[in-house]
Amino acid sequence: MIERSTVASTNDEASSLPAWSSVRADRQTAGRGRYQRSWVSDAGGLWLSAVVPVGPPDQGWPALPLGVGAVLCETFARLGARGLHLRWPNDVMAGEAKLAGILIDQFRPGLAVVGLGVNVRNEPEGVDPGLRGAVVRLADLVDPVPGLTELAGLLLRGLRGLVDEMHASGFASQVPRVNRWWETDILLEVETASELVEAVFAGVDSTGRLQLHPLTGGTLELEAHQVQRLRELKRGKR
Repeated sequence: MIERSTVASTNDEASSLPAWSSVRADRQTAGRGRYQRSWVSDAGGLWLSAVVPVGPPDQGWPALPLGVGAVLCETFARLGARGLHLRWPNDVMAGEAKLAGILIDQFRPGLAVVGLGVNVRNEPEGVDPGLRGAVVRLADLVDPVPGLTELAGLLLRGLRGLVDEMHASGFASQVPRVNRWWETDILLEVETASELVEAVFAGVDSTGRLQLHPLTGGTLELEAHQVQRLRELKRGKR
């Protein structure tokens, strides 16, 4: 694992590295999430990117972020964190607050860069007061908290196992593992390019598609790129 003090983006730093390389930085100056949204990456958090070999889309590789989310939840739970769940499509939550995010880039065929941002001991709300109450740190959930290098090692081992399993059996083999960490029976408002739907969330399927039961009846299946906006309206029971 390459360790840096400050970089613009660990995903960009890893973009030309070979498979199974990884980069960790103390800070990112241009950390980003989906749709190029800014991600506060202050000192004390884990900013980590790993290069992994990926297979063809028909084996479910576009759903890799969902599997990575399960790996993060499993790792944090083993450390003692409780109340964890996934939020579509790439956030790890503890209750109503965001603990970690995932960003996957593909700069070259056959390789993906898996970017992980984890609030550990950092204070993102000190950088952006608008985050107050919306984020949580691993240090708020577990004691003792692993060092950043140790935590990176735990996550990289989990990621290696996930990728090996997906190469062997595709994403379909990961569905029960992933769906364990979703809160279902949540009423959502989902906007696509063609419609605005209120529907109950029912997990993901064998290709990683969002499974919805519209209030008007039937079942709606959406891939991540088809969802332009998703908003929770009402929570049910997990």
